[in-house]
Amino acid sequence: MPDIILDVRGLWVAYDMTPILQGVDMTVRRGEIVGVIGRNGAGKTTLMRSLIGLIPVMRGSISLLNRDMTSLPADARARAGMGYVPQGRDVFPQMTVEENLEVGKLIGGPDAGRKLPDLVYTYFPQLKARRRQVAGTMSGGEQQQLAIGRALIGNPMLMLLDEPSEGVQPSIVQMICEVLISIRNEIGTTIIFVEQNLDTILAIAERCYVMDKGRISTSLSEDRIDADHVRAQLMI
Repeated sequence: MPDIILDVRGLWVAYDMTPILQGVDMTVRRGEIVGVIGRNGAGKTTLMRSLIGLIPVMRGSISLLNRDMTSLPADARARAGMGYVPQGRDVFPQMTVEENLEVGKLIGGPDAGRKLPDLVYTYFPQLKARRRQVAGTMSGGEQQQLAIGRALIGNPMLMLLDEPSEGVQPSIVQMICEVLISIRNEIGTTIIFVEQNLDTILAIAERCYVMDKGRISTSLSEDRIDADHVRAQLMI
């Protein structure tokens, strides 16, 4: 059986004492591409932010390859092998593409940046062409490529992406989907992504956890990831 890379047990998270996540359990194996889907307000982004350590946990546990991450800050989780692409991308707008990627080296693990800049440019050749361009002047699709490249250059074993298709034109979304599959196939990076875009989910998800009101309400195996089942969970 493949290694369990992420194990989440009984996760409770609150904002101002109001529970948002209520006992979330999830398990992800090494090399999987797993979607987290559900209606707006279901707690998907809160889950991602708690996994990377940006929101404290009330109860429960988060383990990465059997190492307890629950009380570690975000920078320690990044050094342990977790990469994060937030909703809205959050690139550094006054810095160039190269400078943004350098930040990725700083926040990653001990092998961060080793042989990876060329790989990032191979996956995203437009970034190489614009490597001296200030990130804030780039399109949404280009910034999303940069955000993924910045996370990848940290050499994560697990990459978390929150709404990678948001604000990106369909042709670029398709390219990003193809790159994410290549990253998993060629590097072995495990990927968990939150998504509302039906086409993106159908293109890359091998399994899906469905969230509703702060809980995992059900899961979809690969044979149930089709337009009808996913649309029903998104209420499209």
